[in-house]
Amino acid sequence: MRLDRTSRRGPVARRLLGGRWVTAAVVAMALGAAGGAHAATMTSFDPPGAANTYPTGINKKGAIAGQYIDGSRVSHGFLRAPDGTFTSFDPPGSVRTVPSGINNKGAITGWHSDGSVQHGFLRARDGSFTSFDVPGSNAVSPMSISKSGAITGSYSDTTGLSHGFLRAPDGTVTTFDVSGAISTYPTSLNDKGMIAGIYSDASAYHGFLRAADGTITTFDPPEEIDSFSNPSINKAGAITGSDGDINGQSHGFLRTP
Repeated sequence: MRLDRTSRRGPVARRLLGGRWVTAAVVAMALGAAGGAHAATMTSFDPPGAANTYPTGINKKGAIAGQYIDGSRVSHGFLRAPDGTFTSFDPPGSVRTVPSGINNKGAITGWHSDGSVQHGFLRARDGSFTSFDVPGSNAVSPMSISKSGAITGSYSDTTGLSHGFLRAPDGTVTTFDVSGAISTYPTSLNDKGMIAGIYSDASAYHGFLRAADGTITTFDPPEEIDSFSNPSINKAGAITGSDGDINGQSHGFLRTP
């Protein structure tokens, strides 16, 4: 085996038996594979002062958002940075804070209560807060935030029925319902503006996909549905979640684009 250094055609290469050439990077990869894969690690954590901790989202940089309950049974928001440091937060005037999602820029959404009304909030990367409501709402429950800062979730009206909303980065709110729905619950928003969620009609729960142009497609997994959990959608438009059959068994599903 002879080691040659290429002068103008790239990195160091090794000439293997049979006259084939491979780059040093490929050799390193092969040696790494031969040495075995890295073991996964588990880290347990709690924000300072937490009696119970409930992470709700993690972004691609490893920042984690969630809520924790303190010793007085009060709920607060937390941000765990990739280096493990914690920031506790509550929107101004909040007596209960429940973060539900974090995007890849570090913005966090969720809801908070002032003791009488449940509002949505947006916590920017710099720590500043924007509290918001949906016109005609009795309570707002944001569920997901995109990279651009768009937020989706549900709100309940004065009769207790739930409807979907999409809050654009500029603060403009669009409300929507699946045709024939009694209640609509958006649960996940991707960076292309596609929303996945569930809705209920007079007989059962079903899934839906709302395209960026507002077009809604409904779907059901193969099982006879008795319940439906929060669907999640990725950038490509694939949707996953779980549903329960009439026998009380839960099943996972994947709906491809």
